[in-house]
Amino acid sequence: MNSRNVKKIVTACLLSVAVLRAGGDLAPAPEPATPAETNSWVDAVTLGYGQSKDNIDIYRLGLRKDFSSRWFESSVGYLSGYWEGSLNYWNGRGDENYGVALSPVFAYYFKLSKSVKPYLEGGIGASLWTRTKMGPRNLTTNFLFEDRVGTGVRVGDWDFSFRYMHYSNASVKQPNDGIDIFIGSISYKF
Repeated sequence: MNSRNVKKIVTACLLSVAVLRAGGDLAPAPEPATPAETNSWVDAVTLGYGQSKDNIDIYRLGLRKDFSSRWFESSVGYLSGYWEGSLNYWNGRGDENYGVALSPVFAYYFKLSKSVKPYLEGGIGASLWTRTKMGPRNLTTNFLFEDRVGTGVRVGDWDFSFRYMHYSNASVKQPNDGIDIFIGSISYKF
């Protein structure tokens, strides 16, 4: 990644945070998935880094909004989730690819304590990419599905996660090589 691209990514991050801060009351909710007490459409920012088995580096900047509903709540935990929109950059084997994605993610939060909540998550979303080839992979279409399963823990306003992600066109068009990624992320809830 050259210094010009790094500057663009840092500028985009700073602009995103400035716009979010100007967008309304961004005080943190006491717990994930409580009814929205703000008029903000975003309540967290996420940074992630991962790698594919083909040694493609993955960089990810995301904006999240927790669901305002809980389902199947018990003394053990509850089902809820979040929406995540992201800007993505892939770099490997002399190729670069830029993408945007939007995914609904369902998560089961375990009630360990009021401020510590481990969880399991899964979701399927959509993404759009600038290139259809990445290293030895022929993705064939610019539109790809974004599948994920993962685990994480929310500690206060911070969220640490590790997930497996798969990008492919679901065999809408062949070949459909797809890309498998392991990615770690950190999020901060406003």
